[in-house]
Amino acid sequence: MSFRVAVVGATGAVGREILKTLAERNFPVSEVAALASGRSAGQQVSFGEDKILTVQNLETFDFTGWDIGLFSPGASISAVHAPRAGAAGCVVIDNTSQFRMDPDVPLVVPEVNPGAIAQFRKRNIIANPNCSTIQMVVALKPLHDKFKVKRVVVATYQSVSGAGKEGMDELYANTKVHFVNDRNQPQLFQKDIAFNVIPQIDVFMEDGSTKEEWKMAVETKKILDPNIAVIATCVRVPVFIGHAEAVHVEFETPITVNEARAALRNAPGVVLQDQRTDGGYITPIECKGDDAVYVSRIRKDPTVENGLAFWCVSDNLRKGAALNAVQIAEVLVAQNMLRARAA
Repeated sequence: MSFRVAVVGATGAVGREILKTLAERNFPVSEVAALASGRSAGQQVSFGEDKILTVQNLETFDFTGWDIGLFSPGASISAVHAPRAGAAGCVVIDNTSQFRMDPDVPLVVPEVNPGAIAQFRKRNIIANPNCSTIQMVVALKPLHDKFKVKRVVVATYQSVSGAGKEGMDELYANTKVHFVNDRNQPQLFQKDIAFNVIPQIDVFMEDGSTKEEWKMAVETKKILDPNIAVIATCVRVPVFIGHAEAVHVEFETPITVNEARAALRNAPGVVLQDQRTDGGYITPIECKGDDAVYVSRIRKDPTVENGLAFWCVSDNLRKGAALNAVQIAEVLVAQNMLRARAA
């Protein structure tokens, strides 16, 4: 059985990664449509090693007869077109922030809460979480199952690709002018991103948190456990691809470093790389193109009872976006949730 798949936002960094991931994982497609705004219509994008797709205009595209829509066009565009696709019978997996906290839309990380996928029938939409949330909950899940997470304090080190192709372009341009002792005004980021770190991602909220920090807290509660307290500090760093996080966790029951390692060693989606030697950990540049969430530097946190600290890294365009969306689609197929549509 094969399926008709529409990729929305196909010319963006995540859209291109979705097309690449579908091909690499041999997702059972009978037809793939690449969709974007009218100004991108007519461009060409790659699907696999030998297929070229011509981009079609999202505004005029008819989703009738299409099985899955993998959306990554920006929240305001998803707000218009995802419900339109869902009403036409196409199951939408949306990578934007638009539907994540909608009570009728499941927010899913397949390694963590695959059972929530079945709730998609309310609106025919499934939400992909924030990239920084995804990698954290994948690492927390096996620990939460055995020792119950009570509180999380996390500082993120997020690459510019989290802001899309424009973010990557700005880092490149900003770096070049620094080398010739020149300056250019930031366009996308709030301050110079080259050779700098910026403790702001998204807009500020009334309590002083940024919206990115708020997302990590509320999404973790929705995906993993509503009783977990989370405070995040999200920082943009001059790295092209790959998010890193320093995570401090307080558990309800005692936990040792060896017990944590044992829980993580065979956990779905996790690769444990924790050697207490120079370089015995994973950094963002090493995770580029990989599917895993890498966990390193596990140690006791002596400042709280039942405390543990660790470092986790993941490719934000892969597991943080494209791969997670494709994995959700794979669950839909494996559990025959699309059988009626395909027939």
